[in-house]
Amino acid sequence: MKNIFLFLCLLIFSGAGAQVNNVYSGYIKQADSLYNIKQYKESSLAYLKAFATNGNKGVPGDRYNAACAMALGGMTDSAFFQLDRIATNAGYSDYTHLCIDPDLISLHTDKRWGQLCSIVKENKDKSEANLNKPLVAELDTILNDDQDDRMKLDGIMKKYGIKSDEYEQLAARVERKDSVNVLKVTKILDQYGWLGRDVVGKEGNMTLFLVIQHADIKTQEKYLPMMREAVKNHHANSAALAMLEDRVALDEGRKQIYGSQVASGADGVMYVRPLEDPDNVDKRRAEVGLGPIAEYVQYWNIKWDVEAYKKQLPGLEKKQKER
Repeated sequence: MKNIFLFLCLLIFSGAGAQVNNVYSGYIKQADSLYNIKQYKESSLAYLKAFATNGNKGVPGDRYNAACAMALGGMTDSAFFQLDRIATNAGYSDYTHLCIDPDLISLHTDKRWGQLCSIVKENKDKSEANLNKPLVAELDTILNDDQDDRMKLDGIMKKYGIKSDEYEQLAARVERKDSVNVLKVTKILDQYGWLGRDVVGKEGNMTLFLVIQHADIKTQEKYLPMMREAVKNHHANSAALAMLEDRVALDEGRKQIYGSQVASGADGVMYVRPLEDPDNVDKRRAEVGLGPIAEYVQYWNIKWDVEAYKKQLPGLEKKQKER
């Protein structure tokens, strides 16, 4: 669960939008909030209450997050139960993310870990049976390189600070990997175009987006039209495209459209970067499959107040020009 960007992308690409009741959603929000302040046992209990209100059924992404909270809270048996449910009943197949997620490290020495990994790997192999396997394997390696150190950044920042040598060294390593991955992915895009799930699978398709999202502005500008066309042809996801549109707009000195980009001020307080027409942002987000901005920014402890944001916007635009 640790890496919010990858987690959001996993939800986007999996289409995890199962129908749930409002009480369920309320407990999930509570569980996520408790997780964010490291109250892992309390978070675990809130997840369990959510599932109980829904006939002991849970959205796969929520069960995965529950397992993360449980693993961090020392509730090993419960963590394995949640992971087994999504692996056995929901066909969970993101083997790469499972293996590198730092939240689950405490489970690795348990004999059940190998059994779980085998099921997830089998799910992955089945889902990729008719795909371009050499490309799938290549993109799987690229995804691992993209995420492995990036998933550690948040923990290092909280432990040592964003100005620490530890953080700067890890960030530099992430940047080096990004530069290598960009060369690999742009070569694939130039040769094959933007490949859909039917060719490279869910994770492979997501990897193309992630690497371009982490690339320099010139690369993003070059491949943005290709991704727009891919969305029209159902080879890429409109919600993912919205994130790239926002990133490019801001880097070009314009306001973002969907509010997907946040930043930290000098005081360490997170904020939503300059946004066009804040009053109607949720309408635009809904059109591309993104949830309400108030829910999205909760992860960074941002309280969305559109009237307050509009008053802050001139200052945020000034801050943007100084970046």
